[in-house]
This record gives sequence, C-alpha cells and structure tokens, in this order.
Amino acid sequence: MIKNYLKLIRAKHWLKNGLVFLPLFFSANLLNKELLFPCILSFLTFSFTASIVYIINDINDLEKDKNHPIKKNRPLASGAISIEMAKLSIGFLALGCIFFMCILYKNVANAGVMIIPVFYLIMNILYSKWLKNIPIIDVVIIVTGFVLRVMYGGICTNVEVSKYLYLMIIFGSFFLGFGKRRNEILKNGDKSRKVLSLYTQEFLDKNMYVSLALAVVSYTLWCVDPSTIARIGNDFIFWTIPLLMVILQLYSLNIEGNSHGDPIEVVLSDKKIIITVIIYIIMMGGILYL
Repeated sequence: MIKNYLKLIRAKHWLKNGLVFLPLFFSANLLNKELLFPCILSFLTFSFTASIVYIINDINDLEKDKNHPIKKNRPLASGAISIEMAKLSIGFLALGCIFFMCILYKNVANAGVMIIPVFYLIMNILYSKWLKNIPIIDVVIIVTGFVLRVMYGGICTNVEVSKYLYLMIIFGSFFLGFGKRRNEILKNGDKSRKVLSLYTQEFLDKNMYVSLALAVVSYTLWCVDPSTIARIGNDFIFWTIPLLMVILQLYSLNIEGNSHGDPIEVVLSDKKIIITVIIYIIMMGGILYL
C-alpha cells in the first residue's frame, strides 16, 4: 500500500528538487545549520508541490494512461489507488506545503517563499490542460520548473545565485527536455503525446546538442569568473569542467541508447553516471569546503 502511494506522489522524482540545495552548496554554506534548515524546508515544500501536480496530472490523464504501455502501471491507472484517495492525498500535501511555507516566511520574510510554489502549481496545471500541446512552450515549462527550484533555494537561504549558473540550469534543462521528447517519439511514436506530432527527430537532435554546448559554456564562464575565483580563494574549480563534460557525455550516450528519456530514470539506471556525479560532488566539495 505504502509503495503505491510513493509511486503516486512520484517520491523518486523528488531527486529533481535537490536543485534547491545548489545555491547553498556552491556558496560554500551547506554546513551552515542556520541556512541548511530552511533549505531542507524548501526541498520539502517543492517536493510536496510537485507531488500535487503529479497527482492532478494522473487524475486528468486517467483514461489515456490506461492505454499507455508504461503509464498503465501507475497506481491510479491500474486501480491500486482510487480517485477519492488520490484527492485526499492532494489535501494532505497541500496542508504540508502551507505549513512549511509559513515557517519559511517567518524566517526569511520574502514573499517569494509563497509566490514561487503557487506559481509553479498554477503553471503546471495550465501545462496539463493546455500548454503541453504547444511545441517549444511545453519544453519551456519544464525548463522554468528547474529554474524555479534553484531560485527558490536561493530565496529561502538568502543566497544570491550567479547568472552564469542560472544560464547553465536553463540550457541544461533545455537539453533534458528536448532529449525526453526525442526519445518519446522513438519509443512510443508521435501518437502517445499530441505535441510530438509537431516535432521532428532532426529538430530535437540539433537543439539538444546546441543546448548542451551552451550549458557547458555557461558553466565554464562561471568557473573562470573572477568573482567566483575570488570567493573560493583559488581557481581549482576550473578542473571540474572536464568532469562535468564526462557526466553530460554519459547522459547523452544513454539518451542515444535504449532510454525513454526521463532524466531521473536515465540517471538512476546508469551506475556510471551515478559514480561520476558522486566523484564530481566530492571534488567540488573538496574545493569549496577544504
């Protein structure tokens, strides 16, 4: 039973919400207990909000999901959880979000603490109802979701995020979004999602790798930015650039293979990516904190 509810709220996809920790991590304040607590609350707030979106989408797409080769196994589509219990779950998640946001607002006193999760929720409801059928805009919504996570982490901890890092997240998210659409076409054809009939594989391939290149350039600019070097106290961060390239190349290789293109599934299913990401975190952590 618990397993079905974890699937319903997409607990595995909470990994995406780890982006709220990026501002704190890159500012070398991750070990600051006073800042870490609100960051954890921001993670929970965004995770609960995202889960509400997932459940709403599953309710709206229930009949369509029943005929999908993979989505038919979701708790609602398979009948493991009733619509009434799903709606009750939305209520509990909403109460949790309100509780966390109230604590955060008391600590930060920034309206963004309330505005960003609500905006994310409304944006994704519009996506589910309408925007997901508009090419490019559907991917822009995905990108905006990733950017909002980073922005929220910065607001909740009063950490300013570098514009170069924002650009890296933006272009990297476009790479992930176009890659997901590309593999949806390859795996399920253009009938599984209405917008897929408006894309071509050639268009998605080109824009995937343009976005990938721009993401690497943006990260490189952040690494060599004099303000970044001055804040860290050395330029060793330069040597993380090749490692990031390896991570992205491994991801690209997976996308070109037998993957369905979902970022979380790609990362968690490839031990090489997991190990390389761990090495990156250890290397970056050593540069920032030692």
